[in-house]
Amino acid sequence: MTSIAVIGGGSWATAIIKILSENNVSIRWWLRDRAAVEHIRKHHYNPDYLRDVRLSPRKVKTFTKITDALNGAEYVILAIPAAFVQEPLSALTPKHFEGKRIVSAIKGMIPQRHILVTDWVEEHFHVPIDQMCVIAGPCHAEEVALEKQSYLTIASTYEACAADFAQLMSCSFVTANPLADLYGVEYAAVMKNIVALACGISHGLGYGDNFQAVMVSNAMQEIKRFVDAVDPRERDLSASAYLGDLLVTAYSQFSRNRTFGNMIGRGYSVQSAQMEMKMIAEGYYAVNSIYEMNKQYGVEMPITEATYKILYEREAPASEIAKLKLRLR
Repeated sequence: MTSIAVIGGGSWATAIIKILSENNVSIRWWLRDRAAVEHIRKHHYNPDYLRDVRLSPRKVKTFTKITDALNGAEYVILAIPAAFVQEPLSALTPKHFEGKRIVSAIKGMIPQRHILVTDWVEEHFHVPIDQMCVIAGPCHAEEVALEKQSYLTIASTYEACAADFAQLMSCSFVTANPLADLYGVEYAAVMKNIVALACGISHGLGYGDNFQAVMVSNAMQEIKRFVDAVDPRERDLSASAYLGDLLVTAYSQFSRNRTFGNMIGRGYSVQSAQMEMKMIAEGYYAVNSIYEMNKQYGVEMPITEATYKILYEREAPASEIAKLKLRLR
């Protein structure tokens, strides 16, 4: 039986545990909230997220001490928003990760550092990059909870690592496929959240489906330009890990980034939108990181630039989207 540690207590962590529980695994789940841990032990569901997901007490053990969760685990899945992943891991050392494969389920970047989560793990804990994977969609936690047919891509620089974990993440309602493009998938996952913010902002301003379709098609070109500049190699961006994940995040009712953007377009401040959502929109932090990174690469990124100016320079959403629409084709 494969032992897997899951770090994080949100909806995506809960959905991942549901998928894994369909297979012959032992799950060691760390949550920050002690009350949630006690609730799960007693009632077998997460009281804060995806409450309808029943958790097997035989397969799922909960912990409040992160080192206990890591003990004996072969895989460690990180499922904490990128802006907050460093703090709970701060007391850990490279020794805690020796011999383990690390899986990032985080679609964001480390703020201030402007680096991918996998790069931070490699740097901070000395985990070889070929012992890491990333989980990409298109896949919303809410649809996993409903057991709607979903697809995942497991990406790694080492295809055997991706293939092994893809087997663990496959079940009757989820198909997981391996892909040897860790950096392309990880950057695309970060950038699709920025696009979803822009789509939400435009929707909040009253723009319709026609405009959003053009926005998304231009966004795919923007993602390609940036990813090719950062990690040049042959890749098919029409695959589901890239285009599919972009589409579901840009259009879905479950997309927290689109929801956040929609609130900004309707006149909310960043702070008030964050408070009302009570969930993290990774794109808010990601747009700053990608914008700063692009100072080095100089790629044409009108959607990223417009979103950055609205969120960080407090430019009026209406005027920035009006400027953006003149640059779309």
